[in-house]
Amino acid sequence: MSAASAWQPGLAALVWGTGAFACAVVAAWLASRRECYGKLCPSLILALVATGGWALAGTLAGPTSLAEALAESVRNLAWLVALHGLFALDGRLRSVHPVRPVLGALAFVSLVHGTSQVLLVVLHPRRELVEMSFHTLVLLRLLIATGGLVLVHNLHVGASRQARLLVRWPAAALLVQWGFDLNYFTISYLAGAGPVTLAALRGLPALLAALLLAMGARRGSEELHLRPSRAVTFQSISLMMIGAYLLAMVGIAQWLSFWGGDFAASLQMGFVVLASLLALVILPSPRIRGWLRVTVAKHLFQHRYDYRVEWLRFTRTIAQGRTSPVSLQERVIRAVADITDSPAGMLLTEGEGGRFELAARWQWPTADVPAEALPREAVGLFERRSYIADLDELRGGDNPDEAEAADLMPAWVMAEPRAWAIVPLLHFEHLVGVVVLARPPHVRRLDWEDFDLLRVAGQQLASYLAEQAGQAALAEAGRFDDFNRRMAFVMHDIKNLASQLSLLSRNAELHAENPEFRADMLITLRNSTDKLNALIARLSRYGHTQMEALEPVQADQVAAAVVAQFRARHRVELVQAEPCRIAARRDTLEQVLTHLIQNAIDASPADAPVFVRTSISRLHGEIEVLDSGTGMSPEFVRSRLFKPFDSSKPGGFGIGAYEARELVKAMGGRLDVESREGLGSRFTIRLPLADTAEMIEHLNAAGKKVA
Repeated sequence: MSAASAWQPGLAALVWGTGAFACAVVAAWLASRRECYGKLCPSLILALVATGGWALAGTLAGPTSLAEALAESVRNLAWLVALHGLFALDGRLRSVHPVRPVLGALAFVSLVHGTSQVLLVVLHPRRELVEMSFHTLVLLRLLIATGGLVLVHNLHVGASRQARLLVRWPAAALLVQWGFDLNYFTISYLAGAGPVTLAALRGLPALLAALLLAMGARRGSEELHLRPSRAVTFQSISLMMIGAYLLAMVGIAQWLSFWGGDFAASLQMGFVVLASLLALVILPSPRIRGWLRVTVAKHLFQHRYDYRVEWLRFTRTIAQGRTSPVSLQERVIRAVADITDSPAGMLLTEGEGGRFELAARWQWPTADVPAEALPREAVGLFERRSYIADLDELRGGDNPDEAEAADLMPAWVMAEPRAWAIVPLLHFEHLVGVVVLARPPHVRRLDWEDFDLLRVAGQQLASYLAEQAGQAALAEAGRFDDFNRRMAFVMHDIKNLASQLSLLSRNAELHAENPEFRADMLITLRNSTDKLNALIARLSRYGHTQMEALEPVQADQVAAAVVAQFRARHRVELVQAEPCRIAARRDTLEQVLTHLIQNAIDASPADAPVFVRTSISRLHGEIEVLDSGTGMSPEFVRSRLFKPFDSSKPGGFGIGAYEARELVKAMGGRLDVESREGLGSRFTIRLPLADTAEMIEHLNAAGKKVA
């Protein structure tokens, strides 16, 4: 006995026994859940019991015994009864007339098969008759398997949508059983004997049938669907084509080998070389791949596109801006071209004066595009109808409804041989641009599904282009705003200097002969000149540029110098001058303090003093400016005080307080305000002490070295 023959009985017992056990368990479970299959449940339980009995007979008596053959006839009869109930589920027996006769004929064949098996055992015929009867019995079994599979196909295809959710599980069980029988008995008929290994595995369909019926009885089984993705389907069909190609090569090579002689060997070699060349040239062809993709989508799927895959690819293409140097315009072309497998494209967008011009190319350097790429009349057509131009159809002139569109299309597009379609990019019914697509490797006519998907993609891309244009406009407006803000700061500072010089000129008319006034006038002129020079030097620091490096400054000395400038105009007193060495810019600190004192004077009565005080608070130096003027409301401080170009003074610029706060912030400090209406206000400048700033700088430098 060979090694293969030694393990086959054990394998047969295991497989057939497992199938019998599974059928018994599932039949008992279905008996307790009769609501799952409704009125079909009794016939399905009967079929499972018969299948389990057949598998048990194969386990005990052997896969090719008389008991197994008789039990198989009973199994087939039970499944034919169940199949009759499946057809009657949605009333189809009234409309499908051939079903009942075919069921009766198959039942008769099954009875003939069982009776023949019994007669062969009882009559003990001669050997020649036994050999002849073997082929006859196999043909009967093939007839049952083939007829049953035809009925199963008819059952599933003709069932209503709701009935199909229930029918598919028993249909799958029958497909497994009779499909295995068809292959098994076909091999038996051709070989003249049953294949031993396949006979040992014939119990496997019983196990699979029981599992399929159990899955159909589960709650939520109607939601289970096998939906292979388009990529999986395409790859599977590609593998099937490759397999068919290889089988054809093997078959032809075997046929050539029958010729014999040297000529046959040479012919085989020539065939192999020719077939290899065809495989290398044709199979990688984009045209062949495009044709295969279109054919698969047309015949195997309800819709041409897998919208989930298309949307994910669309999003990835647009989102490559941070990781790829490709511009948004080129990514827009690619996003549209990927939908139709176009190898190239161009983007036309609206330029200055409303004229549409070439904005970007993608893999299309040869197209000759004029300065005005799209006439105004064509723009109106795209906007009114959200029109997608199929240029091949327009060139053919076969559709009279498209005569207007053909006349409005640009001449250079119609003359360009690669141009295939034009897709509009509409944003709120305004044409932002159009994408001209090149002809794909496999050319086809655009249909409603292409138009719908391209329109939606065009609207989304138009929003991206409009957003980019809006951001560019905002950036440009921001640059102008920065320039205007600089000028406003300059005018504000010049206004303050002009006020000082105007006051100085009026006093000079009255006190020109006073030596002390002349000395004070020279000091004021020198200070004004220094401020003008500082203003010119500071112009480059406004906006986004960094302030110059800070330096140690004595805040008490700066406060004393600024207070001295105001003594001739108003009562300004330095009531506390605690030595305070801070990190700042002296000219900037003087400018801020001058503005705060001037505001305090403007808000105070003529005889009300303004107090200035310097002190140290922990790690900061403080300069306070206090007045007893009109004060401000909390709402004004919160929403208007530091808002640029909002002034409560007649003719004011409204940027003094904003500029002061920004300058203090640029020096690493902050400007705090306390105010009450009718009582006055307190402005406090808080800046880091010079020693504190130096220590922080050393710590930051050490941290950078460690990192």
